[in-house]
Amino acid sequence: MTIDWDNVPAAVWRPRSGRLRAVRRLDHVRLEHLLGVERQKRELVANTERFLARQPAHNALLWGSRGTGKSSLIKALLNEYANRGLRVVEMDKSDLVDLPEIVDDLREVPHRFIIFCDDLSFEEGETHYKHLKSVLEGSIELPPENVLVYATSNRRHLIPERSAENAETRIVDGELHYGDTVEEKLSLADRFGLWLSFHPNSLAQYLAIVDYLFADHRVDRDELHRRAKEFAMTRATKSGRTARQFYISWWGNGGA
Repeated sequence: MTIDWDNVPAAVWRPRSGRLRAVRRLDHVRLEHLLGVERQKRELVANTERFLARQPAHNALLWGSRGTGKSSLIKALLNEYANRGLRVVEMDKSDLVDLPEIVDDLREVPHRFIIFCDDLSFEEGETHYKHLKSVLEGSIELPPENVLVYATSNRRHLIPERSAENAETRIVDGELHYGDTVEEKLSLADRFGLWLSFHPNSLAQYLAIVDYLFADHRVDRDELHRRAKEFAMTRATKSGRTARQFYISWWGNGGA
C-alpha cells in the first residue's frame, strides 16, 4: 500500500509484508507535557526547526536512563510539527537491513522525514548497524536532504564495549589512539551530530511531574506525594514514566 503522506503523519515498517503501515492512532503527548528535560527539548526542537526550514540539521541520538522522556520527545515533535510537513517512519533495529530501500522511496517525497529507531542498541556479533551507517552519512551517494535519523538508546555508544578491547588503546605523541575494534564501535555513534543525554530524575523532579499530572484534581498534596514516593520505590525509578503509571494506578483504584 502506498502511503498518502499528505494525510498520514506517521508510518511503521512491517518487514513480513515489506510495506509501511500508516499510523492511525498517534500518542497525543505534547512538548509542554514533558517536564525536567528543558535543555534536551530546546536543542531537539531547534534542530528539527532547522530541518523543516531546509537548513543543515543533525541526526540525533537521545541516550540515557529508561523512562526519562526520550521516545516521548520525538512523538511530541511529530504532534507539534506535522502541520508543517514533518513525518515520522518508525523502524525496529532488526529491520535496518531494509532501511536503505525505504530511504530511497522517501527521497523524492516533498515532506521532511524522521526515521525513528527506538531503544537502539546492538549486541556482540550483530551487524544491522552497518545499514544505518550508510544512511547517516551516505556512501558513494549522499544521504537524502529530506531524511534524518532520531534514535533513542540506553547506551551512549550503542554497541557494548569489552574491557579487553581497551587493551588495544595506545598513546602516541601524547594523543589517545583507540584500537580498531573500539574505533569500529564508536564510529556509529559518531555519525549522530547531536547527542542528548537523559539522566535519572531527582525526587523533586519526580514529584513536580506528579503535581503536573494531578493539577486538575482535588487531592491532598501531602498524601499524594507520600503515595507517589511509595510507588516509585516499588519501581526503583523516579522517571516520568513511573509518574504516569502512578497517575493511572491512583485513578484506577478510585483515588484510594
